Amino acid sequence: MFDVAVFGSLFLTLFVIMDPPGITPIFLALTSGRPAKVQRRMAGQAAAVAFGVIAVFGIGGQQILDYLHVSVPALMIAGGLLLLLIALDLLTGKNDEPTQTKDVNVALVPLGMPLLAGPGAIVSVILAVQHARGVGDQVAVWTAIAAMHGVLWVTMRYSLLIIRVIKEGGVVLVTRLSGMMLSAIAVQQIINGVIQVAHTA
Repeated sequence: MFDVAVFGSLFLTLFVIMDPPGITPIFLALTSGRPAKVQRRMAGQAAAVAFGVIAVFGIGGQQILDYLHVSVPALMIAGGLLLLLIALDLLTGKNDEPTQTKDVNVALVPLGMPLLAGPGAIVSVILAVQHARGVGDQVAVWTAIAAMHGVLWVTMRYSLLIIRVIKEGGVVLVTRLSGMMLSAIAVQQIINGVIQVAHTA
């Protein structure tokens, strides 16, 4: 039987971690200057990539990490470093001239992973799948994952309307602010990873 409590718990956890409202300005910054059709496609690609990564780790995440001899703190630090590089590009304006190749890359990295499907979301899903007992709990877990990515897609898809309101100058401002936000997120993720390494040492 479908467990509403399991669904609600994981959905809220992923909502806080993946933060659809918070991803909006970063998505706008990374997709600014591209045709609306490309931006809409990127919203779908980012949500699909994030779902794919989460699904893979949900099915065999612990086995994958164990096989590669990669710890969760190492995953957090690597993801933080990657986000920091993207944040520096946003702050310095290096993403102002997108190319077709960049369109694909931005949807995959950093939007799909590690911004949406980051270490926090991956670990939460691995634990939820491991703790799920019976078919009902498993259905609730995967329904929560699918629902969360649906919310992410809708949020990114319709955040494009904001670009029409804030115009080019506003996009530049959003880009710089997003760079600051993303750099703070990246540094915090690195700090969390280092703290976990220190605790396990």
